[in-house]
Parts: sequence; C-alpha cells; structure tokens
Amino acid sequence: MKITHCLFLTLLLLATSHDLALSQTSPEEINFVRQGVQRLIFDENQSIALASLEPNQMIGMASMHPVTNYAYTPAELDLRNGKLIIQSKEETHTGIWFGGFNPFATYTIDLDSCAGTGAIGFRFADADNREEFLVLLQFNDRTLTGVKLRVLNVSETIVDTSIAVNLEELEVHMKGKIILQMLGSGLTLYLQDQGLPPVIGQADFNNYVDLRKKECLYSFQSQLYIHLQEGLVQINKAEMALSTGVGLADIRAITYENGDPLLDQGRLWYTMSIRGRALPHHIQGVFSMDPTVFDLELEGIIVFDRDDGLLRNEIASHLFYDRRDKIWRGLTTGFSAYAFPDTEKKQLLAIESKRDPRFGFSTMDAVPFGMVGDIEDPHILFDSIANKWRMLTCENQDGYKAIVLESDHWNKGYERIAGPVAHNSTGTSIQKIGDKRYCFSGSSERAVFIYSYPDLKEVGQLKMDLPPWDKTSRTRVWPNIVQLPDGYPFRYVALMMDRYNYPGLQGPNWSYGAIYLYHGYD
Repeated sequence: MKITHCLFLTLLLLATSHDLALSQTSPEEINFVRQGVQRLIFDENQSIALASLEPNQMIGMASMHPVTNYAYTPAELDLRNGKLIIQSKEETHTGIWFGGFNPFATYTIDLDSCAGTGAIGFRFADADNREEFLVLLQFNDRTLTGVKLRVLNVSETIVDTSIAVNLEELEVHMKGKIILQMLGSGLTLYLQDQGLPPVIGQADFNNYVDLRKKECLYSFQSQLYIHLQEGLVQINKAEMALSTGVGLADIRAITYENGDPLLDQGRLWYTMSIRGRALPHHIQGVFSMDPTVFDLELEGIIVFDRDDGLLRNEIASHLFYDRRDKIWRGLTTGFSAYAFPDTEKKQLLAIESKRDPRFGFSTMDAVPFGMVGDIEDPHILFDSIANKWRMLTCENQDGYKAIVLESDHWNKGYERIAGPVAHNSTGTSIQKIGDKRYCFSGSSERAVFIYSYPDLKEVGQLKMDLPPWDKTSRTRVWPNIVQLPDGYPFRYVALMMDRYNYPGLQGPNWSYGAIYLYHGYD
C-alpha cells in the first residue's frame, strides 16, 4: 500500500510539472499587435507649468511682473484686449520678469504681432546681473532677420554671436510661438505659426557658462526681453514649463527591486528620455500610462546630483523602488560627460532618493561605481534565488553587445557572468514571461532579440505585426515588454519608439521618436 501511494504521488508530481511546463509561454510565441502611435512635440496637454505671464490675468503688473528698463528711454507698456503691448519711437531695452529659472525647462512666447525694428526673446540673470544669458530673435518689418546668443559676466561680453539656422530656406515671419528648449548645456529655438515648429536656432554654450550649476537654479530669474529701435510688439502670453520636447526614447518600465513592474494607481510608470538634439541634449522624463488605453502622461523630470555643484541631465535610467530599505534606487548612464569630453568620462552611475522622484522636478544622488567606458542602457534587479544583484547592460565591443553582471551589492562590485552576445544590442531589459525571466534587446538588425536569463543564450526574436521601423529607418529600439497581472483584457503590453529625427536640426542629431503601443497575446 505504501509503495502504491508513493508511486501515485510521483506520477502526480510528474504530471503537474508537465502541465506547468506546457503553460509556460516562451516569449517568441507571443504575438504583439500594434494599437496606436503618437509623437509628443511640445504637447501643451502634457506640459507641467513652472511660471507664466498672462496679460488677461494681470492686476497690479508692477508687483506681479516688474519691469526693468535697460536704456535711458523707457518703452510704453499697456494691457489691452488680453495682450501685453510694448512700443516705442526711440531705442529701448525692456525686461519684464515672469519667473524663476530652470536650465531644463521649455520657455515659450506666444507672439501676436510685431512691427518696426528690434528683437524679442529671453533674458536669464541673477538679481545682481553678474551673469546674464540672452537669446534674442531679431526682426525687421515683421520678418525674422537673425537669432543671437549673448552671454555677459560682470558686464563683460563673453560671447555675442549668431546661432541662427535655416533662415534662408524658411523666410520666417514673426508670428506665433517662440519656443526655447533649454537642454542643460545647449539649447534649440523654434518658431511655430502653423504645423510643426521649424528650427531657427541652436547652440552649445557650456564653454561660456554652465547653467547646470545649482547656484543658477537658485538665483537666476527669467525675463521677457524686448529691444526696440522703434516699433511695437504685442504678446498674448509667456511661460516656462517642463515639456515633452520634440520626441521620446529610451523607454523603460519602473519596477520594484525584484524586477516586477511598478503598477501604482492603476498605471504603469516609465522613464523616457525627452529628446533635444544630440548628446548631451536630452532630459530624463517620467511618464505614466493606464495599460488598457494609450493615455501617456508626463509626470516629471529627474536630474542627477554628483555632489560637484552641478545638476546633470543623465538618461537611459532604470529606476526601482527597493521595498526592503524603503528607498528609490537605480542606475543611469552618464551621458552628461559629452558636454566636456576632454575632462569627463561616460560611465554608469548608481542613483538614490528618499523622496519619490516620479513627480515634478526631482533630483537623485548619483555616484560612480567603477563602470567607466562606453556602457549604457542598464537594467538591474535582485534575484532572490541566486541571492545576487544582476545587471543586464550593453557595452561597445565592435558595436553594443548585451552582457550580464552580478554582485552582492546593488551599487558596487559587479563582475561579468554572461555575454557579450553576437548581435548588436540596445535597450536591454530583463522581464518575466510566465514565471521565467528573459533578456530582451533591440538591435540594428531589424529584429528584437530574446535571450535566456542569466546566461544570454539566444531564444528567438519578438513577433510584431507592424514594427516601429520601415525599410529605410534605423531600428535600434527598446523592447520594453511588461507582463500584466490577472484581470486585464490582455497579458502583455509593450511601448517602443522609432528613430526618426526631428527635421531642421543641424549637426549631430538623435532627436527621435514617436511612441508605439503594442498588446501581446499567446
């Protein structure tokens, strides 16, 4: 009787194991079907307000928006029909305060009209005017004639130069929205009347002044600046905000320490890079989305503090909430080093914050941990079975190739245990499918590759009905697959981006992309 009972238990266990094996989906069997696509270009519905000047809401302008005259003759200012009107028959220089300063914000002037000759733009300076930073659009008879960058230090001119691009081709009229995208160590300027805003100016200014300094964030203020030889300017509004930029990329789900996706308030949470022009001109954004729909929402941006007096715009981060220590942690890629390539080196950084960094304007402490070189796109988790921290990342070895490392500590002492793989790899991430972890990466080969975890054996390729590329576009996307818990109408969701650059930018340009939503079924 005892032998029969043991035999029955053995057969039951074998049958159960067989059923579990059959129910375990392999990720190359999942069918991903595209649900929607959108490119967020300075999306007003997504912007996070920092400050504004709104003529139709002004009472007591002298207090709300103090005016400074920088010439002997002051301009005439008037509020009429919901507009701020600045006019003069003589040369005037006028600054109108409208907010503090943030070197990663987007500044916008809604220009109703202008006439005569002069310039309009933005002036950023401290209260004592020791340091001044101006971006100006010059006009003559309603036509844009030039774009200037001017930097002064204790009244000494450091640089006064044209930063205009595309003006000969565009023949731009001075009307609509002047959009200044500040990018830490650089800027891009747009003028939007209808349709996509064309690029009219761009600059790297870190050799003149480093606006990433904390003291600039603390002490600088923003002015609407108007220089008139003679003429009239009418303004509907001016504002500064955190914005979506011209495209989004480097999409990664925020997780818990074990790699499970953070599903909070019924929404998935993502880090995405808000794109500017090239490296280091991108910003680490945080977005959320209800996985059953496509309501992507900008929640905030994160900058990084290496305790050197600067706030840095690193990107390609993986953020996780460590429930054991009740603290936000992660890894990021030190792309801000590209601002000073002769003195700084690209490397991975360990990041940490006691405050929830998902909302508004946040800073996280960032510390180097010995991973210096052309390494990027890290994904980290704690593997409780191995009792190790594991990191999947990609390193440039005749092209970026995925590798797996492990350590006893989340922020130091990593040693390689697998890789490099044979294929080009980007957007590396570790995700659970069923009860097993797999490694995913984009590539330059028009395929998303699937590897076993943690040994990086090739499993196959992801199936997508409409991938986020065509026959001519680049294909190194981020797979970003998330498995949803029970109760959702589908089991898997993926957000990916394309790699189409924003038109009109000059020089190095990685300003992609649109966001593609996929649902997966097996």
